Amino acid sequence: MDRSYLYYQIAETIRQDIRNEVLRPGDRLPSVREMAARWNCTIGTIQRAYEELAHQGLVTSRPGQGTHVMAAIPATLETPLRRAALVHRAEAFLLEALTAGYTPLEAEQAVRIALDRWRTLNHTHVQLSEQRLRFVGSHDPAVTLIAARFADFAPGETPQLTFTGSLGGLIALAEGEADLAGCHLWDEESDSYNIPFVRRLLPGQRVALLTLAHRRLGFIVSTANPMVVSTLEELAYSGLRFINRQRGAGTRVWLDAHLHQLGIAPEQLPGYEQEKSTHSEVAQMIAEGQADVGLGVEAAALAFGLRFIPLTLERYDLVIPAEVWGASPVQALAHWLATDAAKAEMIALGGYEVRETGRVQWVE
Repeated sequence: MDRSYLYYQIAETIRQDIRNEVLRPGDRLPSVREMAARWNCTIGTIQRAYEELAHQGLVTSRPGQGTHVMAAIPATLETPLRRAALVHRAEAFLLEALTAGYTPLEAEQAVRIALDRWRTLNHTHVQLSEQRLRFVGSHDPAVTLIAARFADFAPGETPQLTFTGSLGGLIALAEGEADLAGCHLWDEESDSYNIPFVRRLLPGQRVALLTLAHRRLGFIVSTANPMVVSTLEELAYSGLRFINRQRGAGTRVWLDAHLHQLGIAPEQLPGYEQEKSTHSEVAQMIAEGQADVGLGVEAAALAFGLRFIPLTLERYDLVIPAEVWGASPVQALAHWLATDAAKAEMIALGGYEVRETGRVQWVE
């Protein structure tokens, strides 16, 4: 994000903490110096963020007493006026991006990528009574696309997305903290995806696997890097700085299993211990020169204009318990995935094969 808009990001982070009761009425915010060190920015940027929150009626500052969350949070936090203010800010960002030469598609992709980052951090639990589909699981650009298009095929529905990795998604299903999970877990013993893990983590449950797509997984490399690696063996001896996915991510499971098969110790990959929660974050690290290579999906590489070297084709399924399957938003989603329009949108993202998109397989 442009540093001139960093105060918006800081203010929004605090606002979400207030709304989600991480910060409660009367709580004192960190000093501007503490926050400046935390965000690696100037004191003036923090002061501007605090002023924005004060303008919204969320905090109050007094000389010598610091900045505190207001005792009574204004009802305007959820009014149409607040939504209108957000649209105004979005339009300002879009105008700035277009003026800088970016296309509307690039701006839309940038917003999705930024949202994906927040979805890995925000683990607010949503109760079933709120009638919102709770998605928990592996990050995928097509999932973000579906969320953006959801109102088109399921009017009035807005799913909540939380990216925790494939294993995290199945565990959330088992614990009743999700309605559907995104999963692409490769089982070394059976050389198959998802079903063995569903049976282990959801034993005795009847579960539908709704195929999102097959997606290409491979190395993401900077176009400026002259060194090309096409196998994990080459990577192990290349000396390139690697950026990894977090434990429990399907991509990490695939990587660790194949390293074990090849007899490659993780420490042979410089940077193996550095973890990111989404494919977009991996691509961003490479685009910014903080890493040389990572393992991710082609769509993420394309979004950042990076080189992609394919390694495998993996199946990504939406895992949906039988008691959720009949819900109208789920049925609308399943119907939409089977349409040519949905498949065309995924193909446009790049890196997806849609021959089985919308296919349903039941696991008993």
